[in-house]
Amino acid sequence: MVEIRFQGRGGQGTVVATILLAKAFFRDGYYVQSFPLFGVERRGAPVEAYLRLDRKEILIRTNVYTPDHVVVLDKTLLESIDVTVGLKTGGWIMINGPEIPGFLKSWSGYKLALVDATHIALNNGLGTRTHPIVNTPMMGALARVLGMPSMEAISKAIRREVPSKPKANVKAAEMAYEQVQLLGPVEETKISNP
Repeated sequence: MVEIRFQGRGGQGTVVATILLAKAFFRDGYYVQSFPLFGVERRGAPVEAYLRLDRKEILIRTNVYTPDHVVVLDKTLLESIDVTVGLKTGGWIMINGPEIPGFLKSWSGYKLALVDATHIALNNGLGTRTHPIVNTPMMGALARVLGMPSMEAISKAIRREVPSKPKANVKAAEMAYEQVQLLGPVEETKISNP
């Protein structure tokens, strides 16, 4: 079983990303669960959502406490939240951002992936300058990081479920798939800022 925690802010499409990915994984033959954890429901408030997938039926019905991977849709969360809490050793931390945060030395034992989903979203007209919607680019990047689900399944899920700008959302997912940087283990990643 693979469990993934998504951490973002209200209005970025964090919950929608897990739902769409669940549909894409289901299309590719997986059993899936997708569910959010809400605190204050308002734009900009921290949001967590979870995705669980397996090739066999999933019987567990609890929150995800020890995710295999973490997806961070808003890098400003890194200043206030420890995204490594419960994360299994060797897991991926995928961050939306153009560069590596300088404090990652404490993240030894994890792998790092980086994609500028905000830039991709803005270039495709997804959201506004102040509130870009980065969920579909992050989906495409995650598919590359994990090697699943297929981009075909992601594209179909977006086209069927996203009523606003489906073509732009598919293009953003494809661009992120191509542009994500798989930086590997943190120990081996050059940290520019002390």
